Amino acid sequence: MRRFKSIDELGTAVGQELGESSWVTVSQEMIDQFAQATGDFQWIHVDRARAAKSQYGTTIAHGFLTLSLMARLRDEIYDVERVAWRINYGCDKVRFLAPVPSGGRVRLRLWLNEVEPSRQGVRVVCAANIELEGAPRPACVADHIVLLVPE
Repeated sequence: MRRFKSIDELGTAVGQELGESSWVTVSQEMIDQFAQATGDFQWIHVDRARAAKSQYGTTIAHGFLTLSLMARLRDEIYDVERVAWRINYGCDKVRFLAPVPSGGRVRLRLWLNEVEPSRQGVRVVCAANIELEGAPRPACVADHIVLLVPE
């Protein structure tokens, strides 16, 4: 975990890798709960028998489930002190490059690209890779944008 004493100190790390999170197992239970929450019951996510006959041999996580893990995993990578609140502002250039099979493990790796003032606070843009254990390429890549509001 990298800890920054202020937003200004965070700005000195632009261009650097911030680090990586721990591995998280994407279980079938997690996939089923995401399907319930979103109403996305596509068979490749929830029908174990049919998915077993697919090219993946198992169910796979929803792409948006994989993407949503960024917020959780980011909190393991860096923290900025003297921030009143932090908001997920969005993502740019999102791509799902490899399916995450049920039971697969993922982690987040971040590189700090920008720390820019905005009307509401400071916009932080990180290049984000959600890596799939044992895979040659990330499961998901995106520019992850967070708004930090100073105290």
